[in-house]
Amino acid sequence: MIATEPKASIKGGEFLIKETEASQVFIPEEFTEEQLMISASSREFLEREIWPRLNEIDNAKSPELISSLMDKAGELGLLGTSVPEEYGGFGMNFNTSMLVAETTGAGHSFSVALSAHTGIGTLPIVYYGNEAQKAKYLPKLATGEWKAAYCLTEPDSGSDANSGKTKAKLTEDGKHYVLNGQKMWITNGGFADVYIVFAKIEEQGQTDKNLSAFIVERSYEGITMNEPEHKMGIKGSDTRQIFFNDVQVPVENLLSERGNGFKIAVNILNIGRIKLGIAAVGGSKEVINNAVRYANERKQFKTSISQFGAIKHKLAEMAIKVYATETSCYRAGQNIDDLIEDLKAKGTEDGPAKLKALEQFAIECAIMKVHGSETLDYVVDEGVQVYGGMGYSADAPMDRAYRDARINRIFEGTNEINRMLVVDMLIKRAMKGELDLMGPAMAVAKEIMSIPDFNMDEEEGLFIAEKKVLRNLKKAALMVAGAAVQKFMMTLSDEQEIIMNIADMVIEIYAAESVLLRVEKLIGLKGEDAAALQKLMAQVYLHEAVEKVNNSGRSAITSFADGDELRGMLMGLKRFTKIEPMNLKDARRQLADAMIAENKYIF
Repeated sequence: MIATEPKASIKGGEFLIKETEASQVFIPEEFTEEQLMISASSREFLEREIWPRLNEIDNAKSPELISSLMDKAGELGLLGTSVPEEYGGFGMNFNTSMLVAETTGAGHSFSVALSAHTGIGTLPIVYYGNEAQKAKYLPKLATGEWKAAYCLTEPDSGSDANSGKTKAKLTEDGKHYVLNGQKMWITNGGFADVYIVFAKIEEQGQTDKNLSAFIVERSYEGITMNEPEHKMGIKGSDTRQIFFNDVQVPVENLLSERGNGFKIAVNILNIGRIKLGIAAVGGSKEVINNAVRYANERKQFKTSISQFGAIKHKLAEMAIKVYATETSCYRAGQNIDDLIEDLKAKGTEDGPAKLKALEQFAIECAIMKVHGSETLDYVVDEGVQVYGGMGYSADAPMDRAYRDARINRIFEGTNEINRMLVVDMLIKRAMKGELDLMGPAMAVAKEIMSIPDFNMDEEEGLFIAEKKVLRNLKKAALMVAGAAVQKFMMTLSDEQEIIMNIADMVIEIYAAESVLLRVEKLIGLKGEDAAALQKLMAQVYLHEAVEKVNNSGRSAITSFADGDELRGMLMGLKRFTKIEPMNLKDARRQLADAMIAENKYIF
């Protein structure tokens, strides 16, 4: 039922219905020496400029400090990673820029300012700007001479971004748009030189249905702002409300086309989502490093607490989740890079090729945003617990990590919105004929009505049993999703609880498969002995994924089925979520012991 495809033909979301060979995926162990040097340089910058000043950054009364640190990052080249070389940047491919985002993700408030500038602040011009706009703005943004901010959210316009009320009206001479409106939660708002502002054009009393995007310079008259917001975390990032009062913007600063702003916002969010996921990996690894070191140093009952089973369980689980997020992010990142190169080889320009590739893998981007942010939340919470009472002290590193992590489940669209997007995009692509979900879903529905195949003749090879488990998990997701669509049809969007259950099944399947493929490829490169710990990690994650898929599937099924349908689907779910038991406790202890011996995260 599930075919294997060459990587050039893999589409976004197809992991649910097609098998991927280990040879088709990129794994972090394949980063080149040059790429690793770029990562090391980024880490050295954090160690030298950011980590010694974290308290100073968070307690700063003005944005000058974070702005000056951005200047230093610009001198190092960290602001131009995704800017084309002809405009003063490095023009890195997508996965290399992801690697930089992972490394700098451990920079707390600074990393938020950095990602807002390099991502949502700069990329709209990279991807949608005309030649004149690129030539004027990108060289200054790449060096940090000018800083950027992104103005989308409004007091009454959050998840429903296209409902914004900021207006743009063309002047009588046709030379300017006059902007009026209010934006909020604007990162870098207090020191940015350039704002990407979304507004609806108003003409002859009629307001456009869709947003348009404008490049607005801080020097334009009529821009005012509130004092920085007082936030739970990321206290050092400058977050403001910004007001546009009769701001005259030259017509040549309209970005892309009139009414194209919502599309720009959505596509830039795709980048932000997967970059947030990988940045969470960088932050998580640093939390684990601190937790392992503290567990080794802290003694109770004359023994380092790292020797206690409960602590080993925590350390192992933290590492397993981070490994899964990291693996999945770079798998998707390489899919994006491969499609970009394929499109360019067929004649598509660089910018449009990148946008098409990101749109194609928007499902995976949303998945990684959810998985990464929730992994980070889990890691910081357990990090506090490893520290015990000291973890609650503002003088210990877990305090800042705990507070700073929370925003990530809200940034780039809440995790609830992203879960619904995962399912919505899958269904829409199926309805358009872009993704054949119907055939496999019907085959699964037929299979659960048949007698199970107890044939024990199995092919031989690495992870054969685990791959069968994965195939069955995919069947479970298709069964539940297919039944829900059939039951509710056009009203499925009203059943958000069911949609989120289905999304959780899909997310776990993608992560579990990604880890399995990474470890299979790693074993092929280094041998089974060298990858013994990673093999354990893949097996433990798969066991946990089976349990999560079962729980989410049961929750969804019992929300809409009853009688014989309920019993039949629960039997099908039970059939599709079977896995051979293993000693998970011992596996986790081996993983924890390896980190304890090295005094850090090692995977």
